[in-house]
Amino acid sequence: MTESNELQKKISLVDHVEGLLFVAPGPVTLPQIAASMEVSTADIEKAIEELIERYERSGGLYLQIHKGKYQLTTKPGLGAVIEKFLGLQATTRLSRAGLETLAIIAYKQPFTRPQLDDVRGVNSDGVLKSLLSKGLIEETGRADGPGRPIIYGTTSEFLQYFGLTSLENLPSLGINTENEAMEIQEKVFKD
Repeated sequence: MTESNELQKKISLVDHVEGLLFVAPGPVTLPQIAASMEVSTADIEKAIEELIERYERSGGLYLQIHKGKYQLTTKPGLGAVIEKFLGLQATTRLSRAGLETLAIIAYKQPFTRPQLDDVRGVNSDGVLKSLLSKGLIEETGRADGPGRPIIYGTTSEFLQYFGLTSLENLPSLGINTENEAMEIQEKVFKD
């Protein structure tokens, strides 16, 4: 047995998965990782869970999960230090309309432009183009309704931008019932 094979056997499955996630050019699925290592997806899933626990305890990394794909990223609090170290310009800021639109899509996705225009009360073409160009939202399909409008959803870049590991980590809206939602809407739009 060669020295390389012996060393590889000493490295745990978790460490192998971590290494693959580190070099992956983007988000990857469990079957992709399993196929490359010739192990079951159940084994990869256990390794992923262990990595998540490891990163929650310590370190500057975490595992981002979006639409069944996994990606190794740095923790959000490190953004400014990393930008400075790499000599990157500060991340572009989102306009109020951009934040509003992004929040609606994030919480209600999948969502179409006509639905968005109805909620916002204004045309959303410009802000959607801006969010698409920043990679924060993406076209996920077309609705079956009249005109077959494009359906939008958030991207893994959205999660990175806001320092979320998955959509389940979005803050709660704090609205428990439809009546509460109507009361809030009446207060906001009473003018």
